[in-house]
Amino acid sequence: MAQPPPQRSPRRREDARFLAGRARFLADAEVPPGCLHAHLVRSPHAHARIRDIAAGAARAAPGVAAVLTGADLAADGLAPLPCAVALPEAARLVVPPRHALARDRVRHVGEPVAVVLADSPAAARDAAERVAVAYEPLPAVVDARAALAPGAPPLHEEAPGNLAFAFEKGDRAATEAAIAAAAHVVALEVANQRVHAAPLEPRGALACFDAASGRFRLLLSGQGLHAIRAQLAAVFGLPEERFHLVAPDVGGGFGLKNPLFPEYVLALWAARRLGRPVRWLAEPSEEFAAAVHARDAHAAVRLALDAEGRFLALEVAFTAGMGAYLSAGGPGSTTNAAAAAFGGVYAIPTGVLRARGAFTNTAPIEAYRGAGKPEINYAIERAVEEAARRLGMDPLALRRRNMIGAAAGAGGFPHRTALGTTVDGGRFAANLEAAERRADRAGFAARRADSARRGRLRGLGLACFLETARGAPNEWAAVRFAPDGGVELAVGTQSNGQGHETSFAQVAADRLGLPVEAFRLVQADTDAVRYGNGHGGARSLHLGGAALVEAIGAVLAKARVLAAHLLQADPAELAFAAGRFVVPGSGREVALRALARAAADPAGLPDGLAPGLAAEAMHRSDRVTFPNGCHAAEVEVDPETGVVTLLRYLAVDDYGRLVNPLLVRGQVQGGLAQGIGQALCEAIAYEAESGQLLTGSPLDYALPRAADLPPFEVVLDEGAPTAANPLGVKGCGQAGAIAAPPTVMAAVLDALAPLGVTRLDMPATPERVWRAIRAARGG
Repeated sequence: MAQPPPQRSPRRREDARFLAGRARFLADAEVPPGCLHAHLVRSPHAHARIRDIAAGAARAAPGVAAVLTGADLAADGLAPLPCAVALPEAARLVVPPRHALARDRVRHVGEPVAVVLADSPAAARDAAERVAVAYEPLPAVVDARAALAPGAPPLHEEAPGNLAFAFEKGDRAATEAAIAAAAHVVALEVANQRVHAAPLEPRGALACFDAASGRFRLLLSGQGLHAIRAQLAAVFGLPEERFHLVAPDVGGGFGLKNPLFPEYVLALWAARRLGRPVRWLAEPSEEFAAAVHARDAHAAVRLALDAEGRFLALEVAFTAGMGAYLSAGGPGSTTNAAAAAFGGVYAIPTGVLRARGAFTNTAPIEAYRGAGKPEINYAIERAVEEAARRLGMDPLALRRRNMIGAAAGAGGFPHRTALGTTVDGGRFAANLEAAERRADRAGFAARRADSARRGRLRGLGLACFLETARGAPNEWAAVRFAPDGGVELAVGTQSNGQGHETSFAQVAADRLGLPVEAFRLVQADTDAVRYGNGHGGARSLHLGGAALVEAIGAVLAKARVLAAHLLQADPAELAFAAGRFVVPGSGREVALRALARAAADPAGLPDGLAPGLAAEAMHRSDRVTFPNGCHAAEVEVDPETGVVTLLRYLAVDDYGRLVNPLLVRGQVQGGLAQGIGQALCEAIAYEAESGQLLTGSPLDYALPRAADLPPFEVVLDEGAPTAANPLGVKGCGQAGAIAAPPTVMAAVLDALAPLGVTRLDMPATPERVWRAIRAARGG
């Protein structure tokens, strides 16, 4: 596909300030007079009883205002942090209390035990080292399957056997019958290892309390402020209106910055208790140990096929590590989110998804780019690859035979999946054909032979993906013409790097006929934005853009009435184009900006028209969109060292209509980098016996570098826009992280197939690949 015309892809407006150092992140915020600095005393144990906390020496240290513990927190009556996920009653979701400061026990390394408030960060850090905590170590368990096994160390009295939930969706009886009658049943186990989102900007908070009004103000690096506000209100037992949350520029989120954290509660609580502002900035080591992790899902998969290779049934059983406590969105990934995308791009008549959540002595799990879709898509695509290998079929032919809307008898669109999701459309088969052609699959044998002559193993992998994009339903937006001639676009979604200042302005400019420079984005401020569900689930243009379109429509309706009044015309006869209302054939017209000035004067308005040119809209929708695609990866493996080199990566994707193709490419590339990182190098590791975190900093946790990634080839086709929103967009932010893991692993396994390697878990590190090769060679 040709490159998009430049007018559709203006450069990101926000980049000018980012590149010139004018961005304002939380650490750049002015420190108010009298501000205290917080430092957390954290548990060095994965599991232990707290016998005593001796804080006298710390309280006596220079510059220290207070040292607060769980006993102080309990005395003030603050409630535990909530879990926001709702599961069916049959799932028996258990939510043990998670207090902002541990009380009697600690359950993971890094859990907060005390908070030191001092006049400077250095004074707080020095005093924290004087807090003496007497611990009684307890046995720990860090693996989810081990945690659910008989005799495992118990974490919570409320959760016998460490079971957080037991979720099931689908027709178990029909699935079992189809599996029993199938000509072929492919069973395998795959794992999505525990990973860390690792945003460039760590978390932080700047908290204030106004005793006169009784209101809290929290400046934070977060990506869903209204939801965090609701959770804070529940913890403090106060109305949401008592909390004013603001986020400046946010240096990455990826889901990690969605929930309420103990540190936010502590900062606000201390600000009220001590009558002074409180500032806390996380250190990188704190983020690895005490923020949240993601994935950690082991899947047992069974795929049933008939004699011709048609899919008959799919069963996926997840065992998911939840960590020591349930984070706000943690249980959703392997339950509700995975169920929505169950079956992927394939027409599978029946199926069942089961998931057990386990409490472990590790940091809590939270949603992370894709949140459940990477986990279920990986299980599906690995099962399809395994079925093709065992049946001696071409993996692409097997996919083609079973795709929704492509295979004979598979049915077209809309398609209702085995678990009840209605897929409205997509370019599934077309993406597969384009990816096969552009990857030059026909010429791969020659490339493999060339690698072999150099002593290397070469592999080519292709995989498909289906995303269910929406996140939370419903969204709000407002349009306000300002006295200076600018136009404020207030949106309830929130950017943490996606380019919303550009894309939302493009949407407004297209409909209002004004230059993009006229628009200012208002976001991440719960006083300025009445309602919002933030960013997550690739929902911003799907739901936020739809709300903005409705608000623009309401503004234009008001402007039309005023224009008809000024032009002495019937509103219905006015035409609107290029930012002007015109009475056709009369020469009479008025510009939108002139109408905004006129609307500011109540004396000149017709009866019933409120002053000011502004409107807001609540877009109520629970509809899902379905980004989809087919990706290809080509790798080379050094059999002597196990090093995997990613030579090429191709993405052929359908995201519906594109507002800004350049932004879409950037989002896809970012997701691909994270998905490739999971496939090849990333893994959070704990020591099995002690529960100590082994990957506690960027020195220990392997993130992909630019040198590890080839230039990405991203092919976008707009031929299948969705009707789920007026823009026809499907969402693109999570797709790369969903598609890349099975694609890269398929290529690695294809490279190793000649040696007899058929099983390999992520990440495909040199050591793991080398050991697999050595085992296949009998040594």
